[in-house]
Amino acid sequence: MATTNHLSLPQSMRVQFLDAFNTPYSLRSVSLPSLSSPHDVLIKVDAASYCHTDAVLAAGQMQPNPPSLPHVGCHEFAGTIVALPDESSSNFRIGDRVGVPGRSFHPCGTCFECATGPTPDDPDADPPGYSVYCSKSLNNGINGPGGFREYAVVDSRQIAPIPDSLSATDTAVLMCAGVTVYNALKRCALQPGQRVGILGCGGGLGHLGLQFAAKMGLRVLGVDNADAPLELARNLGTSAKIVDARVANANEVAIELGREDGKQDRGDMGLDSVIILPESQKAFDYGIDLLRNHGRCVVVSFPERGFHISARDIVFRDISIVGSLVGSNKTLREVLQFAAEHEVRAAIKTFPLSGLNDLVAEYHKGEGGKLVIDMALPD
Repeated sequence: MATTNHLSLPQSMRVQFLDAFNTPYSLRSVSLPSLSSPHDVLIKVDAASYCHTDAVLAAGQMQPNPPSLPHVGCHEFAGTIVALPDESSSNFRIGDRVGVPGRSFHPCGTCFECATGPTPDDPDADPPGYSVYCSKSLNNGINGPGGFREYAVVDSRQIAPIPDSLSATDTAVLMCAGVTVYNALKRCALQPGQRVGILGCGGGLGHLGLQFAAKMGLRVLGVDNADAPLELARNLGTSAKIVDARVANANEVAIELGREDGKQDRGDMGLDSVIILPESQKAFDYGIDLLRNHGRCVVVSFPERGFHISARDIVFRDISIVGSLVGSNKTLREVLQFAAEHEVRAAIKTFPLSGLNDLVAEYHKGEGGKLVIDMALPD
């Protein structure tokens, strides 16, 4: 497809490739990708954020993804549009700054997911013809190439404009971590003043979730079990109560919350909803124990062996358990506007593109926050 509508572009770009599972990334130069659809735009990547899923994928634990190696990871990035196809169907223009999530690149447009559109039960769904849940689409950084490169072709229907007050690094972390925990909070179906808990509150998703939840007017409980993430969560300046799961008993925490609310019956004490972020059975059990009867558990993590669920909690306590993956493009845009308006920002440590392997080593220290490739940094 012709691409005459573009800025002056280089002949090649640098890319970080995963050549084999459980091996370091390899930096090489290749030709720029080509536009192939009226929905495509070419962006110069300005920032690319590292997600837990990148680590899982690189370890070979998400097969059949990636479908082949070498692979270019990163499904949460941001950049500047530098080229459009002549027959562009997009309202975006050269020079626009955009955030790019992993889902959904070139969806089929005809499956039941794509055809459904918004409903009374899901008013935030994508319009008919496009869905982030299309099983036939590619996902940047998962089964298609992602953002650990200097230029990328993305689908104009999946991206969102960046508010002026957000930087590229601020935006990149919102494209997966931000929209995922924001959508999970929406799935909690709470009203201001109700209680929500976030298990894994000092991690990449968790520390953003604390801020979103507090700004939504919810009463927030954060739980973690490591010193660095707990310190990060406590230093965010939110109104959240932060609990160390290593020393605090979940039942006792729930009773304490109930007493603060003037409740007398143990079944009425605790959280209205809880979000489970860690891939840990202990975290799942802790979260369930924090819930009051009729509470809701929103599961975001997906451990390889799954979670054991107590039928007694579901039957006798009427605990409901739902999953949450990502949000629609409408939700993605809502996240960016909310973050800009309420000054929600991730705790970020940045690295140059050439330092991706240093970033991965830092990630495995488990100190919380988000790690981001900033293309403006010198090697």
